[in-house]
Amino acid sequence: MADVHTREQRSRNMAAIRGKDTKPEIRVRSALHRLGYRFRLHRKDLPGKPDIVLPKYRLAIFVHGCFWHSHSCRYGQVQPATRSDFWTNKRTDTMERDKKKALALEQLGWTVVTLWECETKDAEAVSVTLRKIIEQQQAQMPSEAGKDDQEQEPQDA
Repeated sequence: MADVHTREQRSRNMAAIRGKDTKPEIRVRSALHRLGYRFRLHRKDLPGKPDIVLPKYRLAIFVHGCFWHSHSCRYGQVQPATRSDFWTNKRTDTMERDKKKALALEQLGWTVVTLWECETKDAEAVSVTLRKIIEQQQAQMPSEAGKDDQEQEPQDA
C-alpha cells in the first residue's frame, strides 16, 4: 500500500514528533505536581536521560509512546504497511536501548518505572499509580537515605 503522503509531507510529519515534553509526559508531570512531589526533567547526568526523576526517592520514570516502544497494547502492535523491515528493526533497536538504559540506572541504585502512553489518558488513574509507586519506593528506602533538604514531603490532597 502506497503512503498517502508525499515524501516531503511524511518528512515534515516525522520531524514534528517530539522526543520530550510529549502530551503523555506532561500528563504524568501534572499528576506528580498535583500530588505535591518535586521532580527533575531529563537529567543528563543519568544514563538514558530519564523523562522524570524524583531524586529523593531515587526513582527514574520513562514515559514511553506505545507505538515507538512497542507496547503490548493495540496501539503498540500496529505494524506500518510500508517499509515493514525498517520499522521492525527500528522498534527492536528501541526496545534493546530501553533495556540497556534501565539496567544502567538500576546498577547505579535507581528504581526504574516505565509508564505507557495508553496508561496516561485517565488523570485519576495516573495519580493513583504514581502515588502507589512512590509510596512503595519510600517504604523500601532506609529512613534517612535519599533525604534532600530542598525536597519536601508530598502534601495531602
